[in-house]
Amino acid sequence: MADVIGTGAALCSMASFVPQITKIVRERDASSVSLRMYAVTVAGFSLWIAYGVLSRAWPVVGANVVCLILSATILALKWRFAQGKPLVPAGMSEGARDVL
Repeated sequence: MADVIGTGAALCSMASFVPQITKIVRERDASSVSLRMYAVTVAGFSLWIAYGVLSRAWPVVGANVVCLILSATILALKWRFAQGKPLVPAGMSEGARDVL
């Protein structure tokens, strides 16, 4: 029974990031996403992975690797679509800006 509950919890944790990623990509806007919250979330998942490796709790590692990837994706999208507009490096040409 504990494994069933653990699996359900892991699946819920993993699935919880998908709607946010979908919304950001669809709207091309991440202005409402909290940078600090996701930075702390990424740090937390990294620590869980370290804990799982050190204690050889491979299900903990697996679930948290997926969550780390998804939450890091949100951070990357936050950077990419800051204030609703893609960030463009200062030296980028006009043609390259149009691609974004």
